Amino acid sequence: MKKFLLPLALVLVAGVAAQAADTKSASKPASKSTAKTSAPAKAPALKPHTVEGEVVSADFAAKTITVKVNGEEKTAPVHGKAVARLKTLKAGEKVSLTCMDNDKGEHQYVTAIKLEKAPAMSKAPAKTAGKKSSK
Repeated sequence: MKKFLLPLALVLVAGVAAQAADTKSASKPASKSTAKTSAPAKAPALKPHTVEGEVVSADFAAKTITVKVNGEEKTAPVHGKAVARLKTLKAGEKVSLTCMDNDKGEHQYVTAIKLEKAPAMSKAPAKTAGKKSSK
């Protein structure tokens, strides 16, 4: 008798747990689907735009960057892979930012940060100087 009651009790407990899980999962999608059908809001069309400027500050914790562009400081939130780049930025560095702009042309957020490379120093004079000393 004891051998029969233990499996029966386990089956009943499993059935109750499964029913509770089904009830929770059934109620959540219903609320999501009604929210989707009742509020068909259009997302504003965002367009990418490139901005070049000088880093004033980069805040990794707040995920924002402040850049000086044409003498004016602008602060924008940073999203995606560009967030990791905030850790390495320093004030004064020249950067090229890819921003997403709304229909009015206002910056919404930054999606990419690219450091502007400093002009490369010519190595040719160093080589010719070495040749002159060997003659």
